[in-house]
Amino acid sequence: MAENSSEPTRIMVAVNESTMKGYPHASISCRGAFDWTLNKIIRSNTSGFKLLFLHVQVPDEDGFDDMDSIYASPEDFKKIKNREKARGHHLLEYFVNKCHEIGVSCEAWVKRGDPKEIICHEVKRTQPDFLVVGSRGLGPFQRVFVGTVSEFCTKHAECPVIAIKRSAAQTPRDPVDD
Repeated sequence: MAENSSEPTRIMVAVNESTMKGYPHASISCRGAFDWTLNKIIRSNTSGFKLLFLHVQVPDEDGFDDMDSIYASPEDFKKIKNREKARGHHLLEYFVNKCHEIGVSCEAWVKRGDPKEIICHEVKRTQPDFLVVGSRGLGPFQRVFVGTVSEFCTKHAECPVIAIKRSAAQTPRDPVDD
């Protein structure tokens, strides 16, 4: 935690798009992690926190090269001219808009690569007070084939990590979907 008590607590939230076809929105897991952070950590202390949203695009998924831009207000998204290039930006826009609605300071950015490695690298680079990730709650059989970003980050990120599981009510018919 920051030694200066006037500094906000910095929470990195890793966000990703849903894997379900026809569902171009935030995944169930990352929305759950975001909602949990708002309801259980921030509560009404909106000035005491700063959220850092990181979206990692898998290479060749989006063909998009504006990786190091930082977005801190709803107006920043209006500057994006080519919406086709901005597939990952609509995801960040959702979270930035929500933060501005409730008065929580935030930043959001996109990186490209292996989500597990990039999240841990960005934690090391930005040094948040802790990292919040969504977890699909996959069983051992599914984990072998799908892999799990939350477990990797829990073991390797250089800060405390909170992995938020989906509730049973949020789990799609196929638990690999998110």
